Amino acid sequence: MLNLDASLRIRARHQFFAWTQGTLQSLIEHQLLICALHNGGPAKFHVDSFSTVPVEPAHFSELFRQDVSLVPHLIKSWEENHSQMVNCDAGNLSQFAGSALARELTRLGADHIVAHGTHDATGQLTSFFTFACRPGAIGPRQAYHVELVVPFLHLAWIRSQVNWQAKSPGVKPTGFLTPREKEILEWIYRGKSNIEVGMILKISPLTAKNHVQKILRKLGVLNRTQAVGKAIALRILST
Repeated sequence: MLNLDASLRIRARHQFFAWTQGTLQSLIEHQLLICALHNGGPAKFHVDSFSTVPVEPAHFSELFRQDVSLVPHLIKSWEENHSQMVNCDAGNLSQFAGSALARELTRLGADHIVAHGTHDATGQLTSFFTFACRPGAIGPRQAYHVELVVPFLHLAWIRSQVNWQAKSPGVKPTGFLTPREKEILEWIYRGKSNIEVGMILKISPLTAKNHVQKILRKLGVLNRTQAVGKAIALRILST
């Protein structure tokens, strides 16, 4: 219930990132989440990816759009199974030998895929969500969580695409990050603790902690995960 309630308050990409890569991990442990919205245009899908592991989400988004083996298999299986969740082993190289996405997921150690989507009143695919997980991470209980969460996931992601700031002219940035703060934020993105950041930058852990607190205040967020998500959304961090 806490996860579903949290999804209802999402209004921005960094909030969606913080939810899916934070609280939601307690229900559905995954290394990478790929969100695809069917747009009916030449590109077919608008795709975005989210991960807290050291990968380039934009790279996986592009691989999803270009894939001609694994992705069509997932969507076809979902549609032929009356929109039921799909479990798939992307590491089956004999079946997905032509899939660069499958090879990258295998390299990441997250080649077990759970995919589910939403459809409109005519039964046409609207959105499709792909969870890339470590083998053994998804059992019957976690699969049930996927079934439960996906409708909320769809609505939260749609809301995160709206430029709410453009609709609120009075909203102003809370501050700019200094070069040092941007440097520390990069290390936070790579999963380093305050102690590790201090050792890398040759500053005390307390100084590193103070920098982190300033970063959180300037970005208007509550924790490190939210800071990374908002920094990505504001293009302070390149992914």
